Amino acid sequence: MAARVQRLSRSMLKTLRDDPADAETLSHKLLVRAGYVRRTAAGIWTWLPLGKQVLENVTRIVREEMDAIGGQEVLLPALLPREPYEVTGRYEEYGDLLFRLKDRKGGDYLLGPTHEEIFTQVVKDQCSSYKDLPVTLYQIQTKYRDEARPRSGILRGREFTMKDSYSFDVTDEGLAESYAAHRVAYQRIFERLGLDYRIVSAISGAMGGSASEEFLAPAAAGEDTYVQCPQCGYAANTEAVSVTVAPASTEGHGPVEKLDTPDTPTIETLAEYLGVPASATLKNLLVKVDGQITAVGVPGDREVDLGKLAEHLAPATVEVVTAEDFEGRGDLVRGYIGPQGGMAGKAFRYLADPLVAPGTSWITGANEEGKHARNVVCGRDFEVDQYLDVVVVEPGDPCPRCGAGIELDRAIEIGHIFQLGRKYADAFELDVLGQDGKPARVTMGSYGIGVSRAVAALAEQTADEQGLCWPREVSPADVHVVAAGKAQQTEAALQIAERLGEAGVRVLVDDRSGVSPGVKFTDAELIGVPTILIAGRGVKDGRVELKDRRTGEREELPIDEAVARLTGQG
Repeated sequence: MAARVQRLSRSMLKTLRDDPADAETLSHKLLVRAGYVRRTAAGIWTWLPLGKQVLENVTRIVREEMDAIGGQEVLLPALLPREPYEVTGRYEEYGDLLFRLKDRKGGDYLLGPTHEEIFTQVVKDQCSSYKDLPVTLYQIQTKYRDEARPRSGILRGREFTMKDSYSFDVTDEGLAESYAAHRVAYQRIFERLGLDYRIVSAISGAMGGSASEEFLAPAAAGEDTYVQCPQCGYAANTEAVSVTVAPASTEGHGPVEKLDTPDTPTIETLAEYLGVPASATLKNLLVKVDGQITAVGVPGDREVDLGKLAEHLAPATVEVVTAEDFEGRGDLVRGYIGPQGGMAGKAFRYLADPLVAPGTSWITGANEEGKHARNVVCGRDFEVDQYLDVVVVEPGDPCPRCGAGIELDRAIEIGHIFQLGRKYADAFELDVLGQDGKPARVTMGSYGIGVSRAVAALAEQTADEQGLCWPREVSPADVHVVAAGKAQQTEAALQIAERLGEAGVRVLVDDRSGVSPGVKFTDAELIGVPTILIAGRGVKDGRVELKDRRTGEREELPIDEAVARLTGQG
């Protein structure tokens, strides 16, 4: 079957020599410079012809593997009514992330950030018996989220392409099977895309459910941090990792001792003043949880992971307190707060990381200006209302599985799978007639892939100093034919391109006149098609040069031999 031959002389392509001024990540720089995307507004991107082809190639692979596990593709609207999201409470939970709008009659609508509610309604309308299940529905569609700081090009935008699928089963065992099928499909998808990826344990957060895993593409530009154990292979999102110590007895500790510690409102100044390690102190971070003052206790040498805290407390809103929050609160002494003396549970709700275990003894604020307290024992002098693993995980922390020191790395989240359970089915009373003739509540799974994000992740992982370097299956072409300049070379390049196209090879041919060979070669490296064929001076002797874009290896061959090799006949 013949393939398309794209002539650059007839294509809308404008490459750039310089990086965009606002670009920080490699993918942002190169996708703009190579003419794949252009910025329309903050977090909103136009996909130009080459970029659209790459996006469609990724989409095709995702679609093929979803179809292979029995997924049925649908297309739901992006413009959605408010009511279904009010049923689940997510109309308010999403807060400022939602794009909200009204129609001419004053009705409330939103642009879909995700579609659990609508998929649930579709199945409730279409499926009435256990015989109709299991069913897996999916769509590949544009999503909208009003990111406060869209950045990194297409990695974090306000409008993005996503594949979201949902499984519907009658039993938990069925849900486990659907989840396993999606997990394998995701592995096939990312392997076909040529992505280096990790499957890591994750927390479900506001999504709910009993199981959750993320697919991460290691990259310096990644916004996610994950841990891996070099000893046993354990991997998890840092939000799913807990660092713990065993509880100890509250007996045998000295009495609480009040200390004069002037001008020591920070852990650093306190540790220096007393000559103790920061790990001996108890840090109490004040936050507001849905407006309620809450203290979060962690060892002084650790930081609170606010993202992890927010996930644990979702859908509640978590904000760090400001100076204004101390006004009118004489019981809260900024920089000298401690949980003892009736403060925990009264002046504030007290949360703590498991490292603040019963029996551990601390130096902490004495709730008086310029004073701290020593020998403040958890379980004796204060109680923890709720334990949550909230410390920022650090390299060398013990692996939860084997105890060896863990390593940290950055990655881009490219997929996420959840066993949702019955959260949304309960909200919409999604029941079918069971085998016993009684109503059976349906259980669900939710599975997402960032399709446009995968394009950026591939660019991040495969690019080099010269430009993009696409895997063949997602590249906009199989071969980039470059006519070095003269009429004879251009004519030969076009003839070779047509021969390749007739044999089913996708070809991009640079036949532009008035463009120097150096610029053409630079553009070929920048655009990143995996094989470059150069029709240069050797054309007069019936020879061309083949270059492997990824390895840089070059080889001069007779034209017929080069064509045969590229068409799989030689």
